[in-house]
Amino acid sequence: MGEREQATDLDFQGFVVGRWPRLVRTAFLLTGEQYAAEDLVQSSLERIYVAWRKVAVAEDPDAYVRRVMINTHARRHRRKLKEFLAPRDDTGLAHELPERGDRMAQADDRSGLLTALGLLPPRQREAVVLRYWEDLSETQTAHAMGCSVGAVKSNAAKGIAKLRAIPGLVDMMTNGGRK
Repeated sequence: MGEREQATDLDFQGFVVGRWPRLVRTAFLLTGEQYAAEDLVQSSLERIYVAWRKVAVAEDPDAYVRRVMINTHARRHRRKLKEFLAPRDDTGLAHELPERGDRMAQADDRSGLLTALGLLPPRQREAVVLRYWEDLSETQTAHAMGCSVGAVKSNAAKGIAKLRAIPGLVDMMTNGGRK
């Protein structure tokens, strides 16, 4: 292997190591299952590796990777023709640390929110996860989903409305489940 290939491999390896927890978290939110999330990230990274020279010099490599991940997930979803499942278990994920408060209540809140996300149709779930969990702009979300900004707005609004209609979810999120 030449120096150039080694440098490319090291660059890719650094990218993967630095992004792995975030990629797995996003994939978990899209798939609802830990193993499916890891498979999705792995499959996406295989595709990215083949085009790494192009990806590495892209303006926003993270956006490119998100787009590949969403497309890969959409292909799997269409092939299986089934709805997303609510997450069964999120143990083993690299969780963001909560700022403060009762850890048990935060775990219950997280579990309730993940279950609620699993009730959304696929496109609404993608829009909500990318806009509000990943904190992407509408334009970035539209690019990642391969649709218009209007479609993102519509799917996100419908998804949020469905989440708000789930009994007790809004109270749990605003009051931390406590009265």
